[in-house]
Amino acid sequence: MHVLQILCLPVIVALCHASPDTTLNDQWELWKSQHEKMYTEQVRKEAHRRLVWEKNLRLIEKHNREASLGLHSFTMGLNHFADKTEEELDSMLNCLKEEPDALQSANYTFKPSQDTTLPDSVDWRTQGLVSPVGDQGSCGSCWAFATVGTLEGQMARKTGRMIPLSPQNLMDCSTSYGNHGCKGGHRSKALNYVIHNNGIDSDKFYPYEAVEGKCRYSVQGKAGHCSTYQVLPWGDEKALKNAVATMGPVSVSINAQLSSFHFYNGGE
Repeated sequence: MHVLQILCLPVIVALCHASPDTTLNDQWELWKSQHEKMYTEQVRKEAHRRLVWEKNLRLIEKHNREASLGLHSFTMGLNHFADKTEEELDSMLNCLKEEPDALQSANYTFKPSQDTTLPDSVDWRTQGLVSPVGDQGSCGSCWAFATVGTLEGQMARKTGRMIPLSPQNLMDCSTSYGNHGCKGGHRSKALNYVIHNNGIDSDKFYPYEAVEGKCRYSVQGKAGHCSTYQVLPWGDEKALKNAVATMGPVSVSINAQLSSFHFYNGGE
């Protein structure tokens, strides 16, 4: 028993004496101002977030020192995620819950044209088919943003008009299709909702709130619809290239559960 007490004591002391680095006070206040972070009347919460922020700052500075020596091809920087723990970011960014096997067995698989000469590059932004980057906040709603981005691009390609659609509409109204609001979802199931609902509201009519709420879809705010969709063969880069070149912007998922991705700033 005495040995156990002796072994535990340094850990307790270390935790009790954990305190912010006062030399970083100005940088902390500037970062809070830049990213509109407020911890009003939550002293303990701010102290915790400050320590998380300092840990991430040290990680970023170490990486950038190594990058300056040629050990990395990209740099990292403080952003609005900097007061989040790795576990919190993993939970927030692990929002796509796709089912590869189920999708591939569907009749929606994209079949690339074999006799089409593809361009070396294509940038659909220059033709107005890519909507502005959205901010999902601390909500795992990337699946909803990806879905509306796909629809917006295809509608703009057909009509020549870019109309922002509502990810909040999908978050609130497609739970019965198997989606889970801020806890993740499926692009295919979101599209199935739009098809069966015969429409989706505009983002202006049904603005984003970053929390799941009661379904408030209204035909008065309807700004888009979908009759069918196609799924790319899993992991097929040639099919992806063909689809981007011939069909327009597509929705893809990537692994964002890396600290280098959380704080990416620039480079390759």
